[in-house]
Amino acid sequence: MNKLLRTAQSLLFERQGTLTRELLREPGGFGLGQVPSRLKPDTTTTAVCGFCSTGCGLDIHLKGDQVVNLTPAKDYPVNLGMACPKGWEALTPLKAKDRATTPMLKNDSGQLRPVDWPLALSTFVQRMKAIQGKYGEESCAFLSTGQIPSEEMFFLGSLAKFGMGMQHGDGNTRQCMATAVVAYKQAFGFDAPPYTYADFEESDVLVFVGANPCIAHPILWERVCRNRHQPEIVVVDPRRTETAMAATLHVSLKPKSDLCLFYGVARALIARGAIQSDYIAAHTEGFDAFRAHVENFNEERVLAETGLERAVFERLVTAIEKGKRVSFWWTMGVNQSYEGVKVAQALINLALMTGNIGRPGTGANSITGQCNAMGSRLFSNTTNLLGGHSFEDPVHREKVASALGVPETRIPRSGSLAYDQILEQIHRGKIKGLWIIATNTAHSWINQADARALLGRLEFLVVQDMFVTTETAELAHLVLPAAGWGEKDGTFINSERRLMLLKKVARAPGQALSDFQIFRLLAEAWGVGEMFEKFREPEDVFHAMRAVSRGQPCDISGITGYEMIDRLRGVQWPLREGEAVEERSERRLFEDGRFFTQSGRAKFIFADPRPIPEAITKKYPLVLLTGRGTSAQWHTQTRTAKSPVLRKLYSPDPYVEINPKDARELGVNPGQWVTVESARGKMRARAHVTQIVSPGQVFIPMHYPETNLLTFPAFDEESRQPSYKHAAVRVLPSASV
Repeated sequence: MNKLLRTAQSLLFERQGTLTRELLREPGGFGLGQVPSRLKPDTTTTAVCGFCSTGCGLDIHLKGDQVVNLTPAKDYPVNLGMACPKGWEALTPLKAKDRATTPMLKNDSGQLRPVDWPLALSTFVQRMKAIQGKYGEESCAFLSTGQIPSEEMFFLGSLAKFGMGMQHGDGNTRQCMATAVVAYKQAFGFDAPPYTYADFEESDVLVFVGANPCIAHPILWERVCRNRHQPEIVVVDPRRTETAMAATLHVSLKPKSDLCLFYGVARALIARGAIQSDYIAAHTEGFDAFRAHVENFNEERVLAETGLERAVFERLVTAIEKGKRVSFWWTMGVNQSYEGVKVAQALINLALMTGNIGRPGTGANSITGQCNAMGSRLFSNTTNLLGGHSFEDPVHREKVASALGVPETRIPRSGSLAYDQILEQIHRGKIKGLWIIATNTAHSWINQADARALLGRLEFLVVQDMFVTTETAELAHLVLPAAGWGEKDGTFINSERRLMLLKKVARAPGQALSDFQIFRLLAEAWGVGEMFEKFREPEDVFHAMRAVSRGQPCDISGITGYEMIDRLRGVQWPLREGEAVEERSERRLFEDGRFFTQSGRAKFIFADPRPIPEAITKKYPLVLLTGRGTSAQWHTQTRTAKSPVLRKLYSPDPYVEINPKDARELGVNPGQWVTVESARGKMRARAHVTQIVSPGQVFIPMHYPETNLLTFPAFDEESRQPSYKHAAVRVLPSASV
């Protein structure tokens, strides 16, 4: 046994004997023990759902100390007694047969085989440190997630960057929310979604752009359905989605012509005098330059570039003009674009110039994707220093170091590379070791074949996940088995900035541990346990979150702890120390017209539209659109596919939606197997012949692993978010692949 291995095991078993007995030797649950004592037997407790960013409250029913059922929480301010199919099946993935139950290490034959925790931990330390010793500290990096509690994100980011010297680490929220983050920061001075879910019920005009809440956020659509103002519902989307079918106006524009459209709408509103000049003068800056910019987007240009009929364009402008409470909502159709930041800012500009912000039923509102994407944005230590601070600011570094009790010199002087740049550094041979936590890169990353090839180049790939069967886990050298939703404690932050409580109500199987406890063990094995000695329970980290947030726009110093969050049914940030908040309250930002910029004014930001990175050609004449398939599916389906109930609610076979006109020209019949091909790869799918897509376009749900064989790797230059929503493809009637 070499010296490093002996040192790691010594740290584990000698220095922290109590910790290792607690986590590694306790019978019945391998370290997770019994359900927490605060949960009395034969009782019901409420915890937040762990799927999407809506943040529904679920009542979890226990018989003895065993979970037996769950129902939607009737008094929870988010979902008001409602749940989507995923929420009803939230417990099912915990019982899946392919759960990761023991560490797995790849042997000389390339096969993953079970090992014990001491060997897994010492292997992690030995191989990562060896890579850093040979190539430098920046040769190891991590990729995190938006699907674990904020406390675990906080611990991971601190451990990896301050303890292990990994400067570069990003989250899979780069794939869904980076665009909104940058747009808000530039326009408002901070990543600050201004709305509350009550705004769905208060608007008289709701404009959904690249958003399909009927499917992606069904409980939020239920909030729209509760609106008593008979609102105008506008959907801007190339595809006739379920939400578009329910709308009062569907603006079916050409893919990726939305920036031109919204500049044209702004020009038309200015020409009609339908702007709030007093609000613009008092609370914004840069409007005159914006007004000059949109003069180039007259109605003729907009109609030519978007393919819209004049009557549709004018009805859209009129809806915004006449609305007293107009809200603009967007999700991945905007964010996942090569120019998504500017599209999001175009929507912000429309809200600002019409005074539709800071009042009930208004706002420029990004709906988040993952359950804890907001927590990742603020507390993961990836894109920002903890608490929305800046790595580059010495005052911020000193504040965070003081709050955590770590040397300021351990905090990097600059931020991380983005997700795509980390993969590029693997391609360049600069990054040799990668630690992936609770995300499935080999399925979800754009241009999947290239991503898998890059992961295969690593000298050491560690995957920390609930399941051993994900496409990424199968490529790993080491798999660390993690607990899932319902098997650990912590907080999520939803789209409306609400901190909500996740509760441990079940034991993780076998030797699986919560990510929090894995990080504790790795800190000890690495030799930096003393740096994080105060992090003994997730709530300890929550208090560190409170400390680093103090004085920031996301200040949560007024939230005293988990009991307060539970009692109030979640709390929206900000809540500063000494401030009062009511139970089940809903609060929005910018009611006073003050923003987080240095001047206190919101900024109009704009730029010329850019050419589409991959235009259609004679060989590849169709535009591929991707997105959510059904409300029963979630991302790469590592959890939803475990439920027999959910599997009955969607097609087991990959399918492609194709317009009847294109199907006739290609000789494709409904239900026929076809080949969909791009310049990067091809996949087999069943043809769904439908008017839902326009001629010249096809749609494939993102949930099938083959979909990202087709997508084109374009990225927004400012947010580095991948552009999943546009690629050039062809459809071949032959199903041979």
